[in-house]
Amino acid sequence: MRVYMQTPLEKDQTPRYYQLLVQEDLLEGWTLIREWGRQGAPGRIKRDHFATLEETLTACIKVRDTQLNKGYQVVFSKGQELHT
Repeated sequence: MRVYMQTPLEKDQTPRYYQLLVQEDLLEGWTLIREWGRQGAPGRIKRDHFATLEETLTACIKVRDTQLNKGYQVVFSKGQELHT
């Protein structure tokens, strides 16, 4: 699953992005990968590991909602729908 968010376009400012990826790992767990930064520049990456898909999706929803409250907008979403 992938969720890509971006701040609204503003004059004289490069938009910021925040991307969430949920992936199954090789050890029967799940990983939430978060990447953020300015468009066109290398971003920061953080990986959080979870035992179950349910825990991973709960964490993903929490991060997504936090970023939406900071002004990000979902631009692209692929995979399972995230419900609150």
